[in-house]
Amino acid sequence: MSVKYSNKINKVRTFALSLVFVGFGVMYIGLFFRETAWLMGLFMILGMLSVGLSTVVYFWIGMLSTKTVQVICPNCEKPTKLLGRVDACMHCKEPLTLDKNLEGKEFDERYNSKKYREPSQ
Repeated sequence: MSVKYSNKINKVRTFALSLVFVGFGVMYIGLFFRETAWLMGLFMILGMLSVGLSTVVYFWIGMLSTKTVQVICPNCEKPTKLLGRVDACMHCKEPLTLDKNLEGKEFDERYNSKKYREPSQ
């Protein structure tokens, strides 16, 4: 069974999109409590907070996306953005790295954390 990798930017965008749907769902649940105004208002506020948080996450990942390195994937030959030392292609999920020390090694997203960085020589 092969492991499917995903691009970090796409993961964050998927999280933000799920926040939108969760927010709408919470607001919809609030409609079931029309008789209790404070409970309906609470669900509406929680739903709006979820949608607002998704807006903040979308803005943050958009700003972060402008600072990433854009490369051409050697597998599908489409442009993709790399975030960190190792990442996956946005289109074909091919593991990619710009670090020469990691070429040929098994793909592991833990290489992006400072704990797993090798000391500079």
